[in-house]
Amino acid sequence: MAANLFQVLQTLLVLLLAPLFAGYLQNARALLQNRRPAGILQPYRDLLRLFHKESIIAAGTSWLFRATPYLLFAAMWLAAGIVPILATALPLAPAADVIALVGLFALARVFQVLAAMDTGTAFGTLGARREMLVAAMAEPALLAALFTASLLSHSTSLSSIVNHLESLRFALHPSMVFAAAAFFMVLLAENARIPVDNPATHLELTMIHEAMILEYSGRHLALVEWAAQIKLLLYVGIGIALFLPWGIAPAGNLAALPMAAFWLALKLLAAGAVLAVIETLLAKLRLFRAPEFMATAFLLGVIGLLSYFMLGA
Repeated sequence: MAANLFQVLQTLLVLLLAPLFAGYLQNARALLQNRRPAGILQPYRDLLRLFHKESIIAAGTSWLFRATPYLLFAAMWLAAGIVPILATALPLAPAADVIALVGLFALARVFQVLAAMDTGTAFGTLGARREMLVAAMAEPALLAALFTASLLSHSTSLSSIVNHLESLRFALHPSMVFAAAAFFMVLLAENARIPVDNPATHLELTMIHEAMILEYSGRHLALVEWAAQIKLLLYVGIGIALFLPWGIAPAGNLAALPMAAFWLALKLLAAGAVLAVIETLLAKLRLFRAPEFMATAFLLGVIGLLSYFMLGA
């Protein structure tokens, strides 16, 4: 019963917290850039406004274009029930390990790319090709980072990895340092953040993610934006679970829930601040420099794997 309660609470928490985290990140970046922030609740207002608007369907599109926003949102919602953000050993956790979780993210991306190409517009096709270029290099780096943590805990289950790493009590492993660096670079690329992409841009020469969703409007655009916010929060949650697992509640321990929520809030505040600082200090890379960025992430992931095999830690 307690595990089911944790499952429901975490799923709802991710849905409601994702726009808040996006608003916090936008406000932190605005303050660092000496701009007046729109308010931490602005993403909620944007989603509400979009849900009240009419959805305009581009002429000539198939069912795939209309179904993709719902598929994206459903995939991210399912992932929200698997990643141990608030507690470990959730009822849905056995449904997927880290490999299946990467596959779930890849499935959502494939549908989004196909929907962008389904519109037949130049911008949609341009964004889809650029997205697959980044994804083709990001996924190997992500798997290398995740495999490092899996080898250290002898399991591909996120809950088992968290439980094992949490029991080590702040032990520093060289392999995990390299894996953390690789994962952080992948987080920036997979979520259309600077320096790989700029989430605030609308210039056709530079945009990647935005180019794929230009034809969406109304509730469809709201679902796509909400799914992107959930994905960002999930990636941050995966990073916390793998590299800062201390404070996550054990399975079924309701007494540990308040402390787990407290530590989660602190970690999210710190993660948002780090992302805001990076997006303020760095400039967006040219598209042709993105392969170099992702190759560095993959190299760090491979070094992490080699460090484990050579040093055993």
